[in-house]
Amino acid sequence: MLETTPLTPIFGARITGLDIARSVDMTTMAALRYAFDRYSVLVFPDQRLDDAAQIAFSEGFGQLERTRPGAPGAGSAVIILSNIGPAGEIALPTDKQLLNNKANRLWHHASSFKPVPARASLLSAREIPAAGGDTQFASMRAAFAALDPAEQTALRGRVAIHDFGWSRSRVDAALVSEVERTQHPPVRQALVLDENLHGPALYLGAHARSIEGMDEAEARPLIDRLMALATQPAFTHAHRWRPHDLVMWDTRRAS
Repeated sequence: MLETTPLTPIFGARITGLDIARSVDMTTMAALRYAFDRYSVLVFPDQRLDDAAQIAFSEGFGQLERTRPGAPGAGSAVIILSNIGPAGEIALPTDKQLLNNKANRLWHHASSFKPVPARASLLSAREIPAAGGDTQFASMRAAFAALDPAEQTALRGRVAIHDFGWSRSRVDAALVSEVERTQHPPVRQALVLDENLHGPALYLGAHARSIEGMDEAEARPLIDRLMALATQPAFTHAHRWRPHDLVMWDTRRAS
């Protein structure tokens, strides 16, 4: 029997009572979609998955995007996040994948730099370190709700420019090749998303470089202030990984 246990008073839930490696029936999928919209972050403990099982479950929520060129797993529906080198060694800090992992530690919305941004991400823990490695999430719905109504109105209709090359270069100037910059030119994204019945959400994160109609000296402090609001402890949750955890999060409402 499916059981849902909230993780915080604001967002996040632990889901138990199902084995994702087996097929999930339509009634259960409907319940999971509702929980996903309601809680933004879902934690499924003790799910022993291989890539095929994870892909099959993920496809129940929609069409899967392909991993971008230049990342491990490029062209497939799975991206591999690891600090292990090809010979089984711990990769050097200058390794491109480790630099990408470092960039991923910045608050961000996955794939917001694409014309059609990701709706969800699902990450399974196949191997984890003995200590550390927590993943933090921020409720962008809670952040928007905390704003003064006048500022909420002012932000609606605004457009942010999300720039993959710019955001990655903040970590290391050489992290993004010219080919990657060409593949991912800056894109326009609404600063506030109103598509969820449970409330609107801010949409910013590390890829948001600027705001249309504002000069950089005006836009950057605004983006930084909104992100500081969203990532305060009251609006965040840190997931402490255990082997075989599967975590799914709404990349349009959780940063």
